[in-house]
Amino acid sequence: MEEVRVRQRKKAATGSPNDHATGSEAKSSRAFPKVYVLLGAVLALALYCCPALVKSPLNQFLGAPARRLPGVRTNYVPTFTADEAKQGAVVEAFKHAWLAYERDAMGDDEYHPISHAGSNLTEAGGIGYTVADSIDTMIIMGLEDEYQRARAWVADKLSFERDGNFNTFETTIRILGGLLSAYHLSGEDPVFLEKAQELGSRILPVFETESGLPLSLVNLALREGVSDSDTNGYISTAEAATLQLEFRYLAYLTDDDMFWEKAENVMAVLRASAMPSGLASIFVDPKTGRYRTAPIRLGSRGDSYYEYLLKQYLQTNQKEHVYREMYADAMTGIHTHLVKRGLSSQLLYIAELNPERTQNGELGWRLTPKQDHLVCFLGGSLMLGATTSGALVHNVSVPPQTDELADQGKRDWLTGVELIDTCMATHDTQTGLAPEIAHFRILGDGVDDSIAPADWYIKGARPDAPPPFDARYILRPETIESIFIAFRLTGDPKYRDYGWAIFQAIEKHCRIPTGGYASVINVDQVPVEYDDKMETFLMSETLKYLYLLFADSSVLPLSEYVFNTEAHPLPVFNPTMRTGFS
Repeated sequence: MEEVRVRQRKKAATGSPNDHATGSEAKSSRAFPKVYVLLGAVLALALYCCPALVKSPLNQFLGAPARRLPGVRTNYVPTFTADEAKQGAVVEAFKHAWLAYERDAMGDDEYHPISHAGSNLTEAGGIGYTVADSIDTMIIMGLEDEYQRARAWVADKLSFERDGNFNTFETTIRILGGLLSAYHLSGEDPVFLEKAQELGSRILPVFETESGLPLSLVNLALREGVSDSDTNGYISTAEAATLQLEFRYLAYLTDDDMFWEKAENVMAVLRASAMPSGLASIFVDPKTGRYRTAPIRLGSRGDSYYEYLLKQYLQTNQKEHVYREMYADAMTGIHTHLVKRGLSSQLLYIAELNPERTQNGELGWRLTPKQDHLVCFLGGSLMLGATTSGALVHNVSVPPQTDELADQGKRDWLTGVELIDTCMATHDTQTGLAPEIAHFRILGDGVDDSIAPADWYIKGARPDAPPPFDARYILRPETIESIFIAFRLTGDPKYRDYGWAIFQAIEKHCRIPTGGYASVINVDQVPVEYDDKMETFLMSETLKYLYLLFADSSVLPLSEYVFNTEAHPLPVFNPTMRTGFS
C-alpha cells in the first residue's frame, strides 16, 4: 500500500485541474526533476573520473561498510602531496653522484668512484651508458644546468661507430630507452629522437635469425647480431622479451613499422612455444624459437619477461588483450608453482624451479627457496596489474576497494603487498641494505640453527669468513620501485617511510665523500667494505624512484606512463597500426 500511495503523490505533483498551484510553482515543479538529472550526470562523471573522491564520502554518508582490500590499512590518511625536504635530499644525492662522474669520467660507460676513473664496455670505446641512462632523471628533477651539459654531449660526442659487441638488451633498455624518454620529457628535442632512430636501426639486425628471436649481442659499427658463446648461443628469456616497449614506441614516433614488427614477432614466437604452466624457463633458442630446459625463476634472466607482459598491455592503452592473457596465465603459474612462505614468520617469497634428472633419467623439477633482490620488482608490478588488468572498473579507487577487482586482481594485490613486506624484511641487516640473494628456511634444509636466522639468511655467510657474492648490495632499485608503485596506488605514508629508511642506509654506507656511491660487499658487516663501482641504474632507477616516491602524485602518473625496466618513463599511446598479433 505504501508503494501505491507514493505513486499517487508523484501523480498528484504533476498539476491536475484540482490543484491550485500558481504558474511559477508549476514551472518550478517541472524544473525540479531536471536538477536531479543534472546532479545525477555530474555524480556519474565524478564516479568515472575520480571514484576515490566520491565513493568514500558517499559510503560514509550512507553508512555503508568499508570495502578495503586485505593488505590495505584502514588507520591512515592517504597522502598525495610532495615531501619537498626529502625530495631535496634525493636531488642532492643525485648531484653528488652525477657531478663526480662528470668530473672524472664524462662519456664513459661506467664509473668507479673510489679510483676516480671511468671504463667502457668494449675495447672499441663506449657509448655513454651513464649519460643516456641519467638524462631523463635530470629533466624530472629540474636540474637544468646538468641537463644542458649532458644534452650537449649527446648531440656532439655520442657515437655508435664502435666495432665491438654490446649486449642487445642492456643497450636497448639503457641507451635507447633513455634517449626515447629524454625526447618525450624534453618537449620532443629532435636530437634525442635522431640518436634513438640511428641506434634502433643499428640494433635491428639482431632479429635476423631463423625464429626471429634476437641474438644476445650486437656489433653497432658493423650492424651485425652476434651470438653469445658463454650461453651456447641461447638468449635469456628476459633479454629477448624486454625490448618491446622501446622498439614499439620508436616505431610509433618514426612511423617505421619495422621496429614494431620485429619486436612483436618475438612475443608471438614465445607465445607459440609457451609452457603449460604459464611460466618460462630462462633460456630460448634463437634457431628454433623453443624454450630450453633451464631454471624457471623471476630473478636474473627471467624477471623482466613477466614485467613487460603487463607493461606492453598498458603501453597501448590496454588495447592488446593478448598481453593481458599472457600476463594472467603467467601470474597464475607463479601462484601455483612459485609462491611459498618462510618457516618462522610466514614471509611470502618467490621460489625457483631447477631442472634435474631422476635416477630413471626422467626430467624433474626441484624447488629452491631462493629469491634474488631482482624479484622485488614483482610486488609493485602485481599491485599495478591488479588495478589494471585485474580490475572490474576503468578507474580504480586509491586505495582500491574490494568490489573493484576481479578475484585474480584481489589475489595479485595481496601477494604484491606481502612480497613488498618480505623485501623490506631482507633489509634487516647490519647496514639496513638488502643482499643480492636471500635464501629462506624450509623443513629439513640442514642449515645450522645456531648460525642461520629462523626465516631467511645469506647463504655461505659465516663469521670470520670471506663474504659470499650473495651478501652484496650493488645499489639496486627493485624494492624502491615496488614501494613507489605501492604508494601511488594506496597513498599510504608507510611506503614513504620504507623508502626513506633505504635512502638513509644508502647515504650512510654507500656514499663516497669525494663523490659518487659504491657497492657494498657485505650488507652484514659494519664498517662496510666497498666494491669500486657505481652502477648506472643508481641514477637511472634508484634515485629516480626515490624522488618520485616523495613527489606529488600528479608527476608522471601511472595511468599515463609506463616505466621501462630501467625506469625510463614512456607515455601511454593509442597505436596507429594493427597490433597484438591476433
